[in-house]
Amino acid sequence: MSAVRRGEGRDPVELAARALRRRDRSSSDVDELLARAGVGDARRAEALDTLRRLGYLDDGRLAASRAAALAGRGYGDAAIEFDLERRGVGRGIARDAVGALVPEGERARQIVAREGATARIGRRLVAKGFAHATVEDALGGDVADGDAEPV
Repeated sequence: MSAVRRGEGRDPVELAARALRRRDRSSSDVDELLARAGVGDARRAEALDTLRRLGYLDDGRLAASRAAALAGRGYGDAAIEFDLERRGVGRGIARDAVGALVPEGERARQIVAREGATARIGRRLVAKGFAHATVEDALGGDVADGDAEPV
């Protein structure tokens, strides 16, 4: 395949901008996309710098937005960090985004207050990435009165 057909003759900023129109992406995700299109290392680095400078590419913004959305859908810190890292966000940026959220314990207590302190809710919280200790703390002693054994 010729270099032109694989991306060397096309503007890498335009290729990346087209991908960013659909959704926010991490720097590493855009870098991979450009590499698959055949854009060389130097042109990829230049394109990424341009996109960052213009504000189209911001891993911190992506991480904060995605973390807030997942927390709002009832996910715990571990699941949120995993999702962000899977999307190519660096571990430090992912941890910062999770650290800016309402603390996991408070989110778990809100879910338990709304849904009830049952083993089923406890299992769901663990499955959604809440730490076992956080779930146990959120459930407290209320489970003994509930419909199942404590988690």
